[in-house]
Amino acid sequence: MSIEDGGPAFPAETFRHDHLGMTLRDYFAGQIAMGLSIRREGKTDEQDAMTAYALADAMIKARGKNGN
Repeated sequence: MSIEDGGPAFPAETFRHDHLGMTLRDYFAGQIAMGLSIRREGKTDEQDAMTAYALADAMIKARGKNGN
């Protein structure tokens, strides 16, 4: 089963080839992780990372339902 990643977050074309960079999923998770790190609440780094990606997946899913 593949995970919907939202495609490239910041795609750019150059004369040589496309630079796809990170996925939108990774970008969302990174932004969420920054917020989670402020309010640790006794959770481990791994728990925060798993939460960040779960929320990023929910954002990608909601984004698809809104026709974006």
